[in-house]
Amino acid sequence: MKKAALIFGLVLISFFAAELRAQSLDDLLKESDKYYFQFNNQASLDAVLKADKKFPNNWEVQWRISRGYVKIADHMPSSTGDQKDAQLAVYTKALNYADNAVKLAGDKSVNYLRRAIANGKIALFKGVFSVAGVVKQVRDDCEKGIALGNGGNEIQGLCHYILARTHAKISEKWKPARSILGLGWADNEVAIEEYKKAIALYPDFLMFYVDYAISLEREDMYKEARAALEKAFTLPKKDDGDDERLAEARKLYEEIKNE
Repeated sequence: MKKAALIFGLVLISFFAAELRAQSLDDLLKESDKYYFQFNNQASLDAVLKADKKFPNNWEVQWRISRGYVKIADHMPSSTGDQKDAQLAVYTKALNYADNAVKLAGDKSVNYLRRAIANGKIALFKGVFSVAGVVKQVRDDCEKGIALGNGGNEIQGLCHYILARTHAKISEKWKPARSILGLGWADNEVAIEEYKKAIALYPDFLMFYVDYAISLEREDMYKEARAALEKAFTLPKKDDGDDERLAEARKLYEEIKNE
C-alpha cells in the first residue's frame, strides 16, 4: 500500500513538474511575442534566448530566435565593410536557427516562412542575382509553407507575401538575362496574384498594400495602385519598418496620382 502511494506521489510530482515546465515555456514565448509587437526587438530576442537555455531544441523557440536576429540585423549599421560583415553574420545566424526549426518540425508552415525571410535578407544583402540558389530556396520554402497550410491567416498571408515579393524583385531584371541564372520563373503578374492572396488572408498589414501597389504601377494599373496606397494610409503600424514603407507609399502616390 505504501509502495503504491509512493509511486502515485512520484507520478503526481512528475506531472506537475511537466506542467510547470510547459507553463514556463509558454510564458517566455508570450513575453517574446509581446515585446516583438511593441517593436522592442532586443527584449523579444532575450526572452527566447532564455527559453532556448531552459528548453533546447524546441521549434517554437528556434523560429522566434530567427525572427529576433532578423530584426536586430535590420537595424544594424552598414556603412563600413566591417559593419556589413557583422550584419551578414547576424542574418546568417537567423538562417541557422530557422533551419533548426525546420529540422525539428518540418510540418509547420511558420518554420519555412522564417527560413524564407532569413534567406531573403541574405539574398538582398548579397544581391539577388549573385545567389540564385538562395532565391530559389526562398521561393520553395514559401510554396512549402503554403502547401502545408497551417499556422493561421497571418502565417499563410506572410507566406504569400514573401513569395509575391520574390517574384516582383526578381522580375525587375530582363528575363533573358535572369533566365541564364535559372530565375526565368519570376513574374510580376504572379506577384500581383500572390499579393491579392496575402491581403485576402491578412487584410490589415500595410506593407502588403504598398508592395502590391508597386507591382500594379509596373503594369500601368494606376487606378488599382492608388486604391492600394490609399488603403495603406488608413492602416495601423504593425512592423517597425512601417514608417519607411509609408514614406515610400506617399512618394509613389504623388508620382501616379494624376495617371
